[in-house]
Amino acid sequence: MRGTRRTRLCLAGVMAASALIATPAARAAERTDGHLTDLVNPFIGSQNEGNTFPGATVPFGMVQLSPDTGHNTGYDYTQNRVRGFSLVHLSGVGCRIGGDLPVLPTTGEVTRTDYARYAAGFSHADEQASPGYYGVGLDSGIRAELTATERTGVQRYTFPATDRANVLLNAAQALHKPVASSVEILDDHTVRTEITGHGFCRDTGPYTVYTITRFSRPFTAYGTWDGAVVTPGARTGRGGAYVRFDTTKDRTVEATTALSYVDARGAAVNLRAGGGRSFDAVRRRAREEWERRLATVRVRGGDPALRRTFYSSLYRSFLAPNIGSDADGRYLGWDRRVHRAQRFTYYQNWSLWDTYRTQAQLLALLAPREARDMALSVVQVDEDGGWLPKWGYGPVETNCMSGDPVTPFLTTAYQTGLLKGFEERAYRALRKNADGVPPAGYPGIGREANAEYIAHGYAPFVKDRPLSKLGDSDYHHGASVTLEYALADAVLAQMARGLGHDADAARYAARSRNYRTLFDPSTGFFRARDASGAFTGPADPARGTGFHEGTAWQYQWLVPQDLPGMIGLIGGTRAANERLDTFFAYDRLLADPARTAREVWVHGDAYDYYNADKYNPMNEPDLVAPYTYLATGQPWKTTDVVHAALTLFTDGPTGMTGNDDLGTMSAWNVLSSIGLFPIQPGYNTWGLSTPVFDRVDLTLDRRFWPGGGFTVTAPGTSATDRYVQAVRTDGRPHARTYLTTDALRSLRTVAFTVGPRPSEWGTSPQAVPPVLK
Repeated sequence: MRGTRRTRLCLAGVMAASALIATPAARAAERTDGHLTDLVNPFIGSQNEGNTFPGATVPFGMVQLSPDTGHNTGYDYTQNRVRGFSLVHLSGVGCRIGGDLPVLPTTGEVTRTDYARYAAGFSHADEQASPGYYGVGLDSGIRAELTATERTGVQRYTFPATDRANVLLNAAQALHKPVASSVEILDDHTVRTEITGHGFCRDTGPYTVYTITRFSRPFTAYGTWDGAVVTPGARTGRGGAYVRFDTTKDRTVEATTALSYVDARGAAVNLRAGGGRSFDAVRRRAREEWERRLATVRVRGGDPALRRTFYSSLYRSFLAPNIGSDADGRYLGWDRRVHRAQRFTYYQNWSLWDTYRTQAQLLALLAPREARDMALSVVQVDEDGGWLPKWGYGPVETNCMSGDPVTPFLTTAYQTGLLKGFEERAYRALRKNADGVPPAGYPGIGREANAEYIAHGYAPFVKDRPLSKLGDSDYHHGASVTLEYALADAVLAQMARGLGHDADAARYAARSRNYRTLFDPSTGFFRARDASGAFTGPADPARGTGFHEGTAWQYQWLVPQDLPGMIGLIGGTRAANERLDTFFAYDRLLADPARTAREVWVHGDAYDYYNADKYNPMNEPDLVAPYTYLATGQPWKTTDVVHAALTLFTDGPTGMTGNDDLGTMSAWNVLSSIGLFPIQPGYNTWGLSTPVFDRVDLTLDRRFWPGGGFTVTAPGTSATDRYVQAVRTDGRPHARTYLTTDALRSLRTVAFTVGPRPSEWGTSPQAVPPVLK
């Protein structure tokens, strides 16, 4: 029996969430016609370390042409000087990378070569962005506009009337750490560059980008620079180049820049494939591409701000991974050799520690053809270079983050049917990764602590262990690494069993219970062990050591493969619910959801991960935590927590919960708003919670989803009617708190009935998500 006090608190608390779910009047005013691209605000997340970029790109494009204002990842909304419009950006990452070839229009003589000194001022009042387009008026009187194709960035500059209208191409400065650069004037329309850099959190191996820029009209003059020395008329240089135009009569200059990670020939191939069209034609096509992509999801209900937030998150979910192969199929592999992709597009940029939890599943639903090629690209990394990636940028391993994120990423592809015909190739790579460690000569660390994990059941926490390679070390995060390895083993066991590798399946399933080795009965929490096997670090779980970007409180719930087993360790369902309520500050949440989310959960800046006993909605280890209530007989609390967390997503520059991490947080928002969430990442289980829209229509690719899509309905969902009373799938009662991928393949409707009070739906022992055995 549930008491009346809790119900009163529920009713009081949901009233505070009115900004999240629209009133009936707002729903009645909602329209679904018009352009979905008009609902996207690319500036969301560009302030307070969301680290998004507002510039021009197409879905998964190689090029992200965007302004750099001095922030280490490119653009910061609080700054008002543009250093240049550069070709490469990653959406929402936490470390410096990209920013290759910042280009800036100027007037007058070229006397400065440091882009921090020749940067141009601007006002947000004269700045606009939409999918595939960015425009800004500079204080110099020049208007700059950007758009893009898959492998090119297209610029249009409108100058004042002058005979000294310049475009500066700075090859030597970028967001990354430069190693070498060169620039060459090929003819009176064309500039070529080669830029080598490295970086990202810590130094990594170098990578090179090749560019070729073709202008719409001939230069009247040109020059290059080395360091601070500008040489008019020079055709080659190491620092950068300027080209000059007379705009006394024709004030507009257009330019197309092609990018390749392979060689200069690749850049030329990409220029021929993507160039030759006017700025306006490229802009129209980019907008059409985004419109088609966004139209895979149609929502009804919610106020305009909620719809803008939702579609902006959907937009950011389609920004990465990025095309890595040239138009002729060639790409640079992790063995530093040139390969050619056969019958698939090669992708790169793998923020796997983040994306395996949300974005991989969303792309499998909404972009399965691209998601298939992404999965094949990851397998190709192994076949080209010898091992699977952990966090890859371009053709290099950064070893950023820890654990084994590539396994649930690829098993997600397997479970959603994306690996048909390639299952055994993927499995061979995964088995090698799960049972071994890359050799000393390979740049990646893989499962660095695998020997100890396999031998003793845990990865030891060794605080002062020297780094064996660039990047992070699994030994520095032994506690969380043990949990991540165990989760990876659990989902790999399911893939092994599905492919008939029964002995492997039994072995991995047994290893998936290794999370138990971390449980300290004296504290009732997981705790790191040192190399001797002794528990180490403070006993206080809010100050626990050995957890990557979190504490024992956050990592308590990262056992989605065996929640009943974890619940048993901490004392059973009642104890688990009490601990969950403490973790989410549930009483305060019911009284004021939005304030609790902002003042209790978000206890610092985007990088404040430690010394906390509360839910951190800004960081990946906690993304699945709200759905734990689905396994403890209190599914209504999942709705309370999820909907409170959704209030952190807004339609302004600060409307991002921490770094977006290549679409991870945006995908969390999209999936949680729909009411379907991958609660066992790497497997086929989707948890259910109340949608925030009356209706969501998903149009899916029939080649991968035979049903062609399905509709999620929750008529009347609102701040006062948000609790699931019943769920029906294709008209039949559905009592469980989850659906499977196989069910989604053929379903046409998932219908929620909602009401003002929690119900008995999903509370029976048979309703809880499965254990992966």
